[in-house]
Amino acid sequence: MSETMNTFEAQQQGRPTGPLVHGYEVIIGFETHAQLSTASKIFSRASTAFGAEPNTQACAVDLALPGTLPVMNKGAVERAIEFGLAVNSHIAPRSIFARKNYFYPDLPKGYQISQFEIPVVQGGVVEFFLETGKGAEVVREKKSVRLVRAHLEEDAGKSLHEDFIGQTGIDLNRAGTPLLEIVTEPDMRSSSEAVAYAKELHKIVTWIGICDGNMQEGSFRCDANVSVRKPGGPLGTRREIKNLNSFKFMQQAIDYEVRWQIEQIEDGQRIEQATVLFNPDSGETRAMRTKEDAADYRYFPDPDLPPLCISEHWVQEVRGLMAELPRVMAERFVRDYGLPEYDATQLTQSKAIAGYFEETVKTCGQAKLASNWIMGEVSRRLNTEDIGIEAAPVKATQLASLISRIADNTISNNAARQVFDTLWSGESADVDSIVEAKGLKQMNDTGALEAIVDGVIAVNAKNVTEFKSGNEKALNALVGQIMKASKGKANPQQVNELLRGKLST
Repeated sequence: MSETMNTFEAQQQGRPTGPLVHGYEVIIGFETHAQLSTASKIFSRASTAFGAEPNTQACAVDLALPGTLPVMNKGAVERAIEFGLAVNSHIAPRSIFARKNYFYPDLPKGYQISQFEIPVVQGGVVEFFLETGKGAEVVREKKSVRLVRAHLEEDAGKSLHEDFIGQTGIDLNRAGTPLLEIVTEPDMRSSSEAVAYAKELHKIVTWIGICDGNMQEGSFRCDANVSVRKPGGPLGTRREIKNLNSFKFMQQAIDYEVRWQIEQIEDGQRIEQATVLFNPDSGETRAMRTKEDAADYRYFPDPDLPPLCISEHWVQEVRGLMAELPRVMAERFVRDYGLPEYDATQLTQSKAIAGYFEETVKTCGQAKLASNWIMGEVSRRLNTEDIGIEAAPVKATQLASLISRIADNTISNNAARQVFDTLWSGESADVDSIVEAKGLKQMNDTGALEAIVDGVIAVNAKNVTEFKSGNEKALNALVGQIMKASKGKANPQQVNELLRGKLST
């Protein structure tokens, strides 16, 4: 029931056009509710713990019973300040709370305490990389989504539609839970970009610890405002997809909604502004109600809450207690380790991955090799087994030892993968022991290697002639023969240098 962006048309001036879908431009804005990680509710001392018996954690203040008054939770404000600092927003020195009036069975007050005219967090930006294509065709583009605001508000209760013999039950435990609603400009141009933004925002709020990010429990849920238009034409009517609590469903819902809107327009139908829900089972969106605008909520200042005043001293105090932010850490990785910006961004997707990387580099001193292995083989294994880096069988010190043996030419990259397999399986924990037991040491004896190269050249006259005629692929065939003759132990770089040197004379 959050207000959407009212300056939608103005916000699009000068924004780039994204990829077209059947000749239409897709325009997406997001509103995200992040449940703040306080132990008590935003205006009362009632617990916010998840999973309690229904209606056991809603106190008189949450229900706005006569004679009760709301009292601001300082921890909720501090978490809002942290978010603002994390995304380079303006922290309002004075913001006000308003009553947002609407009827819902699970809204006991008949209104929701929120912020309207003056939110606590204003502006800001979320930056991320959008990756398209696969393999050699992959393209990585840096994107940014502008934030309009992030405001504090209380959550409503929850309607339960199952196990009540055809009736609906009401659980008010969630009523009064503190939320930070984060509203973007309509800057996204595809479902992939929208999901990439949502993942980056999820990373930020969990990194700084203001939200546990549990999407299944509703701690991080997104609403997507979607519309389509012909390039350069007037903006289309938007429809809001509510309560998306899975990145997979988020992409499916937006893709379906885009196709549906285009089909409606092509059939001569008119799109009506509405709130819709996504059904994961059918893969379709369906209208829940016509969409309200701000005027429908009859906002007015909450008479029971004074303005929220945040001094610069308080902001700096919060800043001083914050851990290193992911964007700041990524900048440090670029500066101190010489990593590309993309690598640094990927390695700071979580504190655990960043810590794993730094521990690896501290031991082996090979930042780029460590980055390649963590972003490549380690991440692939984690994804395949659906585990976090904390549960990886290969510890950072073991990976560092493996990388050191690659760097000093003890083993080749192919041999390193065999060693990694053994480490991951738990058969052995010592890199040098595995190398020795499997006979994986590279042949670095120039004399012995030169003899193999000469032998291969002597029996592959056709490939030699083709290479000298300008066929580079013929060189690969010769390298393959040399590696086979050395049982894979030859140093590929050394082989290439020796081979080119001999064939050029």
